[in-house]
Order: sequence, then structure tokens, then C-alpha cells
Amino acid sequence: MPIPSTIEMILPVLQHITDKREYPRVDIINMLTQHFSLTQDERRALGKSGKMETSLRNKGFIERTKVGYYRITPLGLEYLNQHSEEISLPNADTETMIDSSAASVEVDGNTPSPEGLIEKNYESLEKKLATDLLKKIKSNTPAFFEKLVVDLLVKMGYGGSREDAGKAVGRGGDGGIDGIINEDRLGLDVVYVQAKQWEDNVSRPEIQKFAGALQGQRARKGVFITTSSFTKGAEEYVKTIDSKIILIDGNQLAQYMIEHNVGVSIEKTYEIKRVDSDYFAENTENA
Repeated sequence: MPIPSTIEMILPVLQHITDKREYPRVDIINMLTQHFSLTQDERRALGKSGKMETSLRNKGFIERTKVGYYRITPLGLEYLNQHSEEISLPNADTETMIDSSAASVEVDGNTPSPEGLIEKNYESLEKKLATDLLKKIKSNTPAFFEKLVVDLLVKMGYGGSREDAGKAVGRGGDGGIDGIINEDRLGLDVVYVQAKQWEDNVSRPEIQKFAGALQGQRARKGVFITTSSFTKGAEEYVKTIDSKIILIDGNQLAQYMIEHNVGVSIEKTYEIKRVDSDYFAENTENA
């Protein structure tokens, strides 16, 4: 089936995150994939488009708590309660109704709320930061890129200590494998790593070579990291083999660095506060 429209995705998403917890984006995408019986290609397209979270945030139904994590808002809960008996929203007329319901997040009918402006500017700053990170990485040495990969994998929970991971990653020339890193701190399983500081896209033959190297080591898991992108042939190939190979392109690499604070530092922090209704309710009752 085609990728569902934004309207069709609203209720499933809100129903999934209705308990007000923070939900990772990938969890929401997985839920939508199962709910709409999407193929892997459709799932990938949905994930890359970003239309789901952008639309729901613009309408004020969800909020981003940190990079890659979302939570339902009071407006989202209100909308969900109003439409709790519906399975999907069938036509474009509903879009008008949704925009009307979301009017409370706008000022004077057209001007975005201060929170909306902050979110929009935050996204712009994050995109620029990711672009700047990639430029810095590409202009640096292969030895630096190797160090960066180690630092990121350790921050993501792989390899145990920085020292242990540094010993494992960086064994270049081993039949298409650049390094080996523990999947967990106890070393119960290992992940084979290859990192390419390239400008050109990584094509299927390079991934085939890496997959062959994994088989030669009787390995089941691998991560291929590049500063560029992967061709469609490379992405399709990893779906057809028994080994589990994760492809991380330059854009995803930059996002992981931002999420795990590798190569970035916090310049400013802003707190957005609201009226504490419970405080005033308690004082009214005690009056």
C-alpha cells in the first residue's frame, strides 16, 4: 500500500503514545509499519520523509523532548479523547477540523506560538550543526575519523571502556574489516566495523566485500559507517543476506554525534516554564 497520509497517521500515533511517556521516533515508525502493514521500502520512505512528526508537532499534538524522542501534548490528548472511537480519519475535510482544533497553539490565527518558533529555529540550528559536523569530519585525517568512530560507539554503549574499544577498532586491512568491537560491556558478542571517509557513495560491491569478510570470520553482525551515502543497490543488498549489517551514512552519523554529544558542546540552555495549575489549586483549597 502507499505510505499513509498524515491524517491517517494521527490517531494511531496518539493512541500509541497516550501514556505521556517519551517515545523514541524509531518505536513510532515501527508501530506505524505494523499498523499499516508497510513494506520495508515504505517504512524507509516514511522514516526519511519526516512528515509524520513534522505535521503532528506543527498541529501541537506532540512535542520533542530531546533529539529523536516525542511525547503527547495536552492538545494531543484532547484531540484523541474527542476521536477515541475512530480508527482513521478518512478525508481531507478532517484536516480543516484538525487545524481548527489546533488553533490554540497559534496567536492571532496565523502567527505561530512562541514555542512553535523555538522548535522551528531549533530544527534549523540542528540541521546546520549536522552539516558543519560533516564538513569537519571530511576535512580531517583518517586517523581522526577512526578515533571519532571509537568515541561514538563507546558513547552508544558498545565496546566497554574507551581503551578497550580503541584496541579493537582500527585493525585495518583484515579482509574488508577495519575493526572489531564488543556489542556489550561483557563481550558476549562482537560487532565487526568498517568505516569509510569517502565523498563518493558506497555501492553494492563494497558491501558485498564487507559481507564476505564477515562470513570469513563466521560473524553475524556488522556496521558500515561512511561520511557519504549508500547507493540503493547497497541498501537493497543488506536485506537479502543472513548477516545483520547496519548502514550508517553521513547524515545519520552526524545525528548520532549530536544525540550522544560527540564533537559537539552545549552553547546555551533555555528553560520554558508554564503556570503550575496544581500550585494555585492547592492554595485555593486551603484558603
